[in-house]
Amino acid sequence: MTGHLRSAARTITARTWFDLGTVAVGLILYSIAWPTLFVTHEVPAALAPLLSALAVFPILFVRVNPALGWAVSAGSALLLSLVLSPTEGNDLPFQVVHVIVLFVLLFAVALRASAPIVVVAWAATSMLFATTMPGSASGPLWGWPIGFGALALFGYLLRILVVSRRRLEQQEEVTELERARRAILEEKARIARDLHDVVAHHMSMVVVQAQTAPYRIANVDPAARTEFESIGATARTALNEIRGMLGVLRSDGQLPEHAPQPTAAEVPALCASALRAGMPVECTVVGDLTLVPDTTGLVVYRVVQESMANSARHAPGAPVHVTVAVDPGLVAVTVLNAPATSVPRPAAGGGHGIDGMRTRVAAVGGELRAGPTPTGGFEVSAKLPTH
Repeated sequence: MTGHLRSAARTITARTWFDLGTVAVGLILYSIAWPTLFVTHEVPAALAPLLSALAVFPILFVRVNPALGWAVSAGSALLLSLVLSPTEGNDLPFQVVHVIVLFVLLFAVALRASAPIVVVAWAATSMLFATTMPGSASGPLWGWPIGFGALALFGYLLRILVVSRRRLEQQEEVTELERARRAILEEKARIARDLHDVVAHHMSMVVVQAQTAPYRIANVDPAARTEFESIGATARTALNEIRGMLGVLRSDGQLPEHAPQPTAAEVPALCASALRAGMPVECTVVGDLTLVPDTTGLVVYRVVQESMANSARHAPGAPVHVTVAVDPGLVAVTVLNAPATSVPRPAAGGGHGIDGMRTRVAAVGGELRAGPTPTGGFEVSAKLPTH
């Protein structure tokens, strides 16, 4: 953005200086055309300023509208050739200054105007000079059309070159943006691969150790065996979710796994898994969870999951009550935990669990409240529309 602003400022400055230079050149030419008009043509003194202005000042349109400037200049040249009579010893139908202005304006038309306008300007100018210049009485002078044609062709080719350079610069900017975007995607893919390799390896080790522990350790009682099975199931679930999340970061041509996202109908299974892991969870479901849309159901699942994780972290050992009520057009989620029965474990970081839940709920048009209860516990309550 800053580069574009600087480029625009430089363009404005260049245009300003060009306009000032054009005005200066016009004044100089006017100061030459006015006094010399009496030398080249028989003209009343009162008309000299006006006729000189018609011959010179069209050059002021060279940047703004060169085609209009050329039309005014060519028309005034034709008028002067018909109305004014050259003085003795002068064969030119109009002043040399006027010829210079027509040359400049025709070149500007070739640079700025469309191809049909360039052809019209070249043909009209060539006809004007071929029929009015000295020697035209014996027939048209074809040298002028050839000379003006070369001038117009050179200006038009120069215009094509300038336009091509501008397009090339624009394409280079687009290419640079694409290169930067590709670098970001490649970095995301690299991060995803690294995370997958590290996390998946350790989580896989947890699953393997949990599944083989009853066979590697002698005299494992049924309670410990159940605990190992719960650890293995939880680790497998976490591994699958990690793979699904990291899949969206992959941009190296490898498709992410298309495993279905959790829904509201899986909340009881989530509570049962937490209960097997040792958390005192009580889950109450009112209504049919299968009626909750997938998008809203995913938010419901994440709210319950994050709330129970927060309870286990900040209020270990406290009973947790999960309630999910489905009404027509609304699903209400409440996760309430009692005061902690043991010292909470220190958090590893600041945490963004509640903010993340609030963002998820707001994304589907719902509301979330979270805060301590009068009895010393903590409650998370969310209401989400089902439509």
